[in-house]
Amino acid sequence: MEAELNAGVIGQAVGLFTATNIDDIVILALFFARGAGRRHTTRDILTGQYLGFAGIVAVAVAAAIGVTFLPGAALPYLGLLPLLLGVKAAAQAWRDRGEDEDDDVSGTGGPGVLTVASVTFANGGDNIGVYVPVFATTGAGGMVVFVAVFLLLVAVWVAAGRFFATRPVVARALGRWGHVLLPVVLIGVGVLILAEGGAFGL
Repeated sequence: MEAELNAGVIGQAVGLFTATNIDDIVILALFFARGAGRRHTTRDILTGQYLGFAGIVAVAVAAAIGVTFLPGAALPYLGLLPLLLGVKAAAQAWRDRGEDEDDDVSGTGGPGVLTVASVTFANGGDNIGVYVPVFATTGAGGMVVFVAVFLLLVAVWVAAGRFFATRPVVARALGRWGHVLLPVVLIGVGVLILAEGGAFGL
């Protein structure tokens, strides 16, 4: 019976993670495209993704047990992070127009750890509202299973992003348009988070 319950919780965790993070694969693929040919790109993206998602999980777990680090009213303003990073990336792309070698989002030779972490955390800010009631009702044991599955799937998501970014057709498209798509996606994510949360009276 316990094994069946654990299997059920694992299935729920996989479904919940997939439903709330499907858009992350697009962002990860763009990050990989921007870091193509540079050393430590995979390591930096993986580290940043784990840091950002660990922050999401930590806030959700804390809220589920009654400790609130971030007031609900502050969550929509996380959209400012990807919005500002998108504006920065757009400015960098404009400065580098016509050049053969692209610079990265953070301006330091590839998507930096903190850039990936901040985008991941901000993009997952709305996930917190979904995770909290699930964590609160699943019990301590179930919460541990959810968190463990989530953390395993982060690596799967990064691998998927890298897979898509390295497919020849996708890689060519991202290589040609990635410097335009990344700012557009980041700005779009930021505006969507701000608008859906009603930030600034939107």
